[in-house]
Amino acid sequence: MKHFNLIAMLLLFISCSKTPEPISYGTDMCHYCKMTIVTKTHAAQMVTDKGKQYKFDAIECMIHFLDDKEDLKTNSNLLIVDYNQPGIMVNARTAGYLICDEITSPMGANLTGFSSVEDAQKTIDSSSSTLFFDWDGIFKKFN
Repeated sequence: MKHFNLIAMLLLFISCSKTPEPISYGTDMCHYCKMTIVTKTHAAQMVTDKGKQYKFDAIECMIHFLDDKEDLKTNSNLLIVDYNQPGIMVNARTAGYLICDEITSPMGANLTGFSSVEDAQKTIDSSSSTLFFDWDGIFKKFN
């Protein structure tokens, strides 16, 4: 009986982890738009405080999904892919964002995320781009 309790507690602890699971590109589907996640430069992910995983093919899909879910927006682990490091997730709340016609995204908003605003500025210098300096700014832009 002790072993059963120990195993049950261990499974409960593991199932509540806010650690993101890797995205299986070409297999996983976007929780918001139901498209297959293919592009390693624009994906996003949310892990709730209870460990539930949500994967998105584009940052704007995660933003739209969170529009009326203030508790999830505040209490979840929010991640985006760093455009300069395809497949590598960074904290969405501290990332820099760029909307630019020269970098297309899967859903057509041309929204791209970077590990920082400075990285976004270094990546492209164009009159067709607009920088948003924080998560709140880009969230307001799309909602």
